[in-house]
Amino acid sequence: MIIKALKEYLVELTEKHRLAPGSIETYKNHLKPWVEFLEEEYKTISPDPKINSILLRKFLAFRRGQNVSVRTLAGFISALSGFQRFLSEKAKYKNYLCKLSKLKYTEKIPEFLSRKEAGQLFDIINKDSYLTWRDYLMVSLFYLTGIRRAEMAGLRLHDIDFKKQIISVLGKGNKTRMVPYGESIIKNLKHYLELRESFIVGKIEHKGYLFLNYRAEPLTVRSIDRIVKKYCAPLGKRVTPHMLRHSFATHLLENGADILAIKELLGHSSLTTTQKYTHISTNKLKAVYQKAHPRA
Repeated sequence: MIIKALKEYLVELTEKHRLAPGSIETYKNHLKPWVEFLEEEYKTISPDPKINSILLRKFLAFRRGQNVSVRTLAGFISALSGFQRFLSEKAKYKNYLCKLSKLKYTEKIPEFLSRKEAGQLFDIINKDSYLTWRDYLMVSLFYLTGIRRAEMAGLRLHDIDFKKQIISVLGKGNKTRMVPYGESIIKNLKHYLELRESFIVGKIEHKGYLFLNYRAEPLTVRSIDRIVKKYCAPLGKRVTPHMLRHSFATHLLENGADILAIKELLGHSSLTTTQKYTHISTNKLKAVYQKAHPRA
């Protein structure tokens, strides 16, 4: 029964709230272990709000025993809060409600590449085929625009405006924003599009998406993760699309960009989310101060 409720909730998030596929997947990944845990417990007991609260504490302890981070569990509690609101609106699901715990976690400073490492991204591989050019352009655009991996997966040909040098990006909550990409990549981007035209001859699955797999189908976010990791392996560290996004924001801030402008470029709904990058800048300033000031 609770599994059915989760399925209905995910449908509502998709159809009523129109969340992006990546966001739906995140909610599903957070809530599925909890729902499966409850289903197992309900084999011997009946669902009841008071019992459910006890089960929640048991579940959290169980997940910590699996080395799940406190931050991930905080994300689960956030997702569960929305699920609880959905359940409270359905009389048939009232027995699945429970009192939520509040979790706190320490906000980690995001990992990012140094400027030297970012520069090396543009010289890593020999670009001798459609697929190698695709990988090069994807990694370049992650660093040059700061877009999310789901946003990258959703890019289509008509999203690129060569005249204005901007890309139309569909972000979280189906909000569209315009992101500049600069002159440094225009020539390479046009060459990639020429290769793409030759690559899709005789193939019909591409549906106008900018980046395609070897079967000319749209890339998934997992495929994008693997591509970025493989492409950046010569740097000697595990690089993710999100790390490239952090690098984009950090290097803008270090070069004097206004934090409100960075907020808009990243597509953040709250300035608080963007302000984590000021911690990085502050740490760098402290390091410079300690090294350079005679009385530091």
